[in-house]
Amino acid sequence: MEKFQITILGCGSATPSPKHYTSSQVVEVRGKLFMVDCGEGTQIQLRRSRVAFARINHIFISHLHGDHCFGLLGMISSFGLLGRTAPLYIHAPQELGPMLSQEMDFYCRDLEYQVEFQGFDPSATTVIYEDRSLTITSFPLKHRVPCAGFLFTEKPTSDHLDRDAANFYGVPMWDYNRIKEGGDFVTSDGTVIPHDRLTFPSEPARSYAYCCDTAYNPSMIPLIKGSNLIYHDCTYSDQDQDRAKKHFHSTAVQAALTAQEANAGKLVLGHFSARYPDETILLDEAKPIFANTILAKENLTITI
Repeated sequence: MEKFQITILGCGSATPSPKHYTSSQVVEVRGKLFMVDCGEGTQIQLRRSRVAFARINHIFISHLHGDHCFGLLGMISSFGLLGRTAPLYIHAPQELGPMLSQEMDFYCRDLEYQVEFQGFDPSATTVIYEDRSLTITSFPLKHRVPCAGFLFTEKPTSDHLDRDAANFYGVPMWDYNRIKEGGDFVTSDGTVIPHDRLTFPSEPARSYAYCCDTAYNPSMIPLIKGSNLIYHDCTYSDQDQDRAKKHFHSTAVQAALTAQEANAGKLVLGHFSARYPDETILLDEAKPIFANTILAKENLTITI
């Protein structure tokens, strides 16, 4: 099975904390690396996580709060210092474009690579990236400013060829791909060997939903339903639900309800408030509702 994993670089919230860095993570799908959000300190965490700077070609920014994007300009500058020549694609709310351009004109005017800004509307559900193996969809979250979540959806692969069966029926190698894509095989005497007899099913396509920052948001459930993994805002304990409502964040209970209603495989709690020296309180609130819940932490890698 091809690699599909998430490496947490930072899982704290806006208030500085000696325990956590601000929001950022790297998603690797079939050898391609995508950065999601880029708070302060992201470059340091990349070094600590041993993620190669040069392999990151796309950065996705969920919204324009500083703890999700203050590290972006420094990252762009460092890529230049490291001799980058490949284009870098920034996917972010449209409003960031003019601000980023002005900052780059002042601080990054001598780059030897191209920065391509691709703005999107965080209030709409839109496919913002697609290749042969992956689709990335932005969808609206419920926050104080326009904010998007991201759904990484792996495309299904062809069925696997049963080589023993293929050899038994004399299937020529040049016909393998057609059969894997669903075709039957006809022998020289006209016998039809059905596709199902020559193949076995490929692994189910996998998906990952990034939902940070957001208040409890049932409207997104249909889109993320069945996700193998959900990373969800868990800024507050249930005892601080009034704060969560005021600041448009979620409690541990609300994150767990989202995972339960979405029939997710696993839930990762993140975006922790600095007010909790021990986030175990959040885990203890979530697990009775959704048992397969873990806490995010810096440099944690989760494989789907």
